[in-house]
Amino acid sequence: MDNSAPKKRVLLIDDEARVRTSLKMVLEPSYDISQAADAQEGLEVFRKEGPDLVLLDVILPGTDGLAVLQTLRSESKMTPVIMLTGTKSVKTAVDAMKLGAADYLSKPFDVEELRIVVDRALNSLELEREVKQLRAQVVQRYAFHNLIGKSQGMQEIYAKIEQVSDSRTTVLVTGESGTGKELVAKALHYNSSRRERPFVALNCAALPETLIESELFGHEKGSFTDATARRVGQFELANTGTLFLDEIGDLSPVTQAKLLRVFQEREFTRIGGVQSIKVDVRIVAATNQNLDELVRKGQFREDLYYRINVIALYLPPLRERGEDIALLAKHFLAKRVEEERRPHIEFGKDALELLTRYPWPGNVRELENIVEQAFIWSQNAAQITPEHLPTILKSDSRSSSLRDDTLAGRMSLEKAVMEFEREIILDALKRTNYVQTHAANLLGISRRMLKYRMDTLGIGRPDNAASQEPEPAVQE
Repeated sequence: MDNSAPKKRVLLIDDEARVRTSLKMVLEPSYDISQAADAQEGLEVFRKEGPDLVLLDVILPGTDGLAVLQTLRSESKMTPVIMLTGTKSVKTAVDAMKLGAADYLSKPFDVEELRIVVDRALNSLELEREVKQLRAQVVQRYAFHNLIGKSQGMQEIYAKIEQVSDSRTTVLVTGESGTGKELVAKALHYNSSRRERPFVALNCAALPETLIESELFGHEKGSFTDATARRVGQFELANTGTLFLDEIGDLSPVTQAKLLRVFQEREFTRIGGVQSIKVDVRIVAATNQNLDELVRKGQFREDLYYRINVIALYLPPLRERGEDIALLAKHFLAKRVEEERRPHIEFGKDALELLTRYPWPGNVRELENIVEQAFIWSQNAAQITPEHLPTILKSDSRSSSLRDDTLAGRMSLEKAVMEFEREIILDALKRTNYVQTHAANLLGISRRMLKYRMDTLGIGRPDNAASQEPEPAVQE
């Protein structure tokens, strides 16, 4: 035990004085002990002192120990209660456990067993308290007031989140990559009645087609070559909670059809399985693609589209939220300062103006990355200046040149936009040695979208660059 921490308090409720004395002798070196000889006195001490654990005799004068257990559990669901009895009745033990007892000991008890049972119950209590505290921190993190943005577009999003968060209704979040779609999904979950249930996120674009069905629905052992054990899918893991399906527009028609059945029936079958599994899952889907266009092209099922597009939330790109840029930059900087425990540092006026002029193709995710870089380059500085933002500074210089050429009639607007995008993508590729997956993460877009833009802009891979993309990580 940690000698610097205050001792846990244990309450002994037993009508036999010698039993209380024995228990006290065993436990007192490690715990503070309170005693009570009957149910009424035990409840009074419990309410007054709020012990961390109760040792309760099943047979007490004037009342039944199980009735006392019920009262204790109704007044404090977390406090563990260990039942003591002179009989070895299995039924009594079962009844006690059903009523919420943490454990059960028969008299005469073994001293070492007593210590183990008490220590185990208190360790479980400590773990449960830590979990509740961490869960409360997560809920606080995704509370509405922690969503950053004062622009009208974001204020409308916050209002809609508050309206629909505490419901089972499916929500479709759309917007460019990096706009914060997963953050919105978490806000929906942690501000709902499901906040203490699982939040499971799956990026549909990050997995090859051969694995996506197993990831969603799971598989039975032996259902295919590599199925060496049963695997539980994301729908099962998210049962009673929320499943966030990111980049849902990247699913194949086959997977879309199977997903539609889950939406309709709220049940599915593992690959290789025969038993239908019912689930209670709230779905939040997201995409950076135009699903209306995909439906028209026959690339996305219309019936599935109507299933997921019950409530639609559109996240505007950062370039349309100019008044939020400085707010977000200061927020990300303050977070890094707190994490690294560095002295106070702030953005200079010129640096903020530079950030505000930048078009942010990677949106909020790119802004966070840029602030991270500035934080590193500005070691020992009291203020972040344009020199600490080399990527933005270079882009600003080039964009000024493109702007002048466009306004002077030397270049069309379409050509200028393509040139600007080409330079940003090339810069990201060079920084990552042309590993497209890493470059896409840097830009805040999917690898498929990056490949599409590279083909459109005629960007190839140099012969001396990395020649192999890493395989997506798959959890077994």
